[in-house]
Amino acid sequence: MIASHRKIFYPSSDGEPIAENTVQFDWIALLKWNIEVMFGDRADVFVAADNFIYPVEGDPKTRLAPDVYIAFGRPKGDRPSYRVWEEGRIFPQVIFEVLSPSNRLAEMQKKQEFYERHGVEEYYVLQPDGEMALEGWRRSGAELQPIPTDDMLDFVSPRLGVHFLTRDGVVEVYGPDGKLWDTPLGMIVEAHNLIDQAETRAEEAEEKADRFETQRDRIQAERDQIQAERDQIQADRDRVQAERDVLAKKLLEFGIDPATLN
Repeated sequence: MIASHRKIFYPSSDGEPIAENTVQFDWIALLKWNIEVMFGDRADVFVAADNFIYPVEGDPKTRLAPDVYIAFGRPKGDRPSYRVWEEGRIFPQVIFEVLSPSNRLAEMQKKQEFYERHGVEEYYVLQPDGEMALEGWRRSGAELQPIPTDDMLDFVSPRLGVHFLTRDGVVEVYGPDGKLWDTPLGMIVEAHNLIDQAETRAEEAEEKADRFETQRDRIQAERDQIQAERDQIQADRDRVQAERDVLAKKLLEFGIDPATLN
């Protein structure tokens, strides 16, 4: 019998939408893009959203596509899926799930067990509908231990350095720099505002330089005029002195000492 060498197919999509509503999508986008920007200067941090993770080689059915995951120690770059055996056997260390209306408790429990079994270090579940809530788990040995609810109200991710703050039922996320995270659209608007501000400052600086240049030219013109007047005065003095010398010479020719005329 000839052995089969059929290549195993690992799907990159399950045909399901990224999000079921705009609120869920906005949170996925906020987490994904801000984390990507935060680690933009590190070549060894890979961030993805709605991308299948395959932890077991040869088993395309064992998979999950977290809303957002972060893999430290892995290079940036496009991937159809994250296959752990091709990624130095590094399972993503941090995972976020943003709940949708269709998520059920049993489904979320299976996801947690999957992430726990394959080695995630930090796992967060955000509930954006109604009064927002954030739950978290951290690895302790072979298990994920829940982070106390009160601690999650004001919590900093050990891996990310990101600060989660829940106030009046609203979850806010702050980067390690203490700046409140915004949506990608907000980031673009802010970037445009910063560019506009920079251009305004540049224009103001150019106008100031032009005014200074004009003022400098005016001062130089006044200096040139003063010097020209000084030169004219000196020329007049020299001319008067020359006339005096000529007159004194003529007086001497007539036998008159100019000094006796004073």
